[in-house]
Amino acid sequence: MSDRKSIYDSQKRESPFYFNDHPRDFKNIPLTKAYRNQDFLNSSDARVIRIMSEYLEVASRLERFDIKDTVVFYGSARLLPRTDAKSRKDALEAKAKQGNADEELRKQLVDAERVLHMSRYYEDARSLAYQLSNWAKDLEEDKRFIVCSGGGPGIMEAANRGAAEAGCPTIGMNISLPFEQEPNSFISENLAFEFHYFFMRKFWFVYLAKALVVFPGGFGTFDELFELLTLRQTQKVKKPLCVVVYGKEFWDKAVDFEHLVDWGVISAEDLDLFHIVDEVEEAFITLRNHFEREFVGKPKYWHM
Repeated sequence: MSDRKSIYDSQKRESPFYFNDHPRDFKNIPLTKAYRNQDFLNSSDARVIRIMSEYLEVASRLERFDIKDTVVFYGSARLLPRTDAKSRKDALEAKAKQGNADEELRKQLVDAERVLHMSRYYEDARSLAYQLSNWAKDLEEDKRFIVCSGGGPGIMEAANRGAAEAGCPTIGMNISLPFEQEPNSFISENLAFEFHYFFMRKFWFVYLAKALVVFPGGFGTFDELFELLTLRQTQKVKKPLCVVVYGKEFWDKAVDFEHLVDWGVISAEDLDLFHIVDEVEEAFITLRNHFEREFVGKPKYWHM
């Protein structure tokens, strides 16, 4: 017998026929349909229903808007557009020139310089998403390789922004978090999703993806990248999936993939599961060639 607690466990156990030793009055009993019972739907008993909803509702909406496949952008939520990063740095420098350069301000200036340097990746993600969307919208097949992101700020915003600037639909798969994760304003209105379960969000990232582009990021980006590489390595994902890891300066210092081969924990062939690139044009050509070779004009749409 399961130890799981039901929403009804906290309610006093009473006879269905008597209440406080008096016959129950069965008149005017309030009725609630199960699918409108919020206490039940938000309980642990109904978790499987909530999980199924994050599969079925997303599938229904994607089909309704004829989304065949996607190219997914991963990366840090903390990166800023170059104009915003520069404005922040300029404001701090102006303050420092007034003779208020204490230790805290100096730390803020160092941080602002780093943010400005990293803003390059925001602009590159925006440019790459624009180029891909602009190319895809001229294909004979409608709505191919739709740019999809995690729906939040940073690299996610940059990807949605670039696709929107190309005049194309773009998907945001948001996740409810206590911080950082508010949907950006560039997601197409009917293609903004809100997930509670990380694993359902990850499923939808990979299921329709024909390529993934991974920009510099933190724990979340590393989690998504290495889970994806594991799925490819173990052939749980069998479709020809192009993985572009963007930003050699960042990734060469963050992860020594060759060292993993030297220690024998991955094979040399596993390095072929992804491409490390450093320029928008290189990334675009890699992705376009992959799409044209594997998917464009072919009647079969690969999923898993």
